[in-house]
Amino acid sequence: MDQDALPPSELELIDHFVGHLRFERHLSDNTLAAYRRDLVHLATFLRRGRSSLLEADRQMLRRFLAQQHALGYARASIARRVAAIRSFYRWTVAEGRANGDPSTLLGRPKVVNRLPTVLRPAETVLLVEAPPSPPEGDPDPVEAAIALRDRAVLELLYGSGLRVGELAALTVDRVDLTRCRVRVIGKGSKEREVPLSEPSVAALRAWLASGRACVADDASPALFFNRKKRPLGPRDIRALVEGYSRRLLPGRRVTPHTLRHTFATHLLEGGADIRAVQELLGHASVATTQRYTHVSRSRLFEAYEQAHPRA
Repeated sequence: MDQDALPPSELELIDHFVGHLRFERHLSDNTLAAYRRDLVHLATFLRRGRSSLLEADRQMLRRFLAQQHALGYARASIARRVAAIRSFYRWTVAEGRANGDPSTLLGRPKVVNRLPTVLRPAETVLLVEAPPSPPEGDPDPVEAAIALRDRAVLELLYGSGLRVGELAALTVDRVDLTRCRVRVIGKGSKEREVPLSEPSVAALRAWLASGRACVADDASPALFFNRKKRPLGPRDIRALVEGYSRRLLPGRRVTPHTLRHTFATHLLEGGADIRAVQELLGHASVATTQRYTHVSRSRLFEAYEQAHPRA
């Protein structure tokens, strides 16, 4: 995909739409980037057929989606592109930029709702406690700092159920170790306060006292940094989690979101109210949180089959 091949008017139209989503619907940065990418894909396809976003008809849109299927894109990706296209054309009509909506009868592929991957409590402990405690007088202060950082990151992901973007955006002033709370900005720029576990508080105290100053850029308020003294980004965090999990849990695909799933499932299995878990996760709808009750139920049946003599 080469957006430079598109005329400025097409890119400007897409950017105006993305601006509408940002300021009117308050969508997350990740969703905005995905929608923009989807519309650039569509505009590029249409340009190759000597058409444009405002000239497209239903048949052209269907051909674009058929191409996506042929290229092997996942159902979830295609479903999101349909959502982006529908939202875009509704906006063009509402803004008076188009007379009709060619996307009204587009079909959306059904997405298989897979249950999230969840770690066992013993696996979780193994993973979050993996970063080594630096020995006294460690000759390499940066490596000692990185170990403290990694422990704090893993404890936060599991102990508070943060999204990777929420953790990457944390600043020092948002952490209240006295009250054991952290303020995060979630999807739609919604702020919520989340409790910190005792291990998280201990790991954060160690990081702030003995690690952060070794790798921090003094001008930045960010809570976590990488070896280049830049704020730790989502890609850094994913690499961190996957690095430890490959070594400790071979054959398992573990991501930061796996730890969020695990946080929610362990709370529900421990008897937490689903509405409380919804608030902790920052879910807009309790229906999203209910996915984790299915995980818990599947574990009950698994335990029954393993333990009952007549199962």
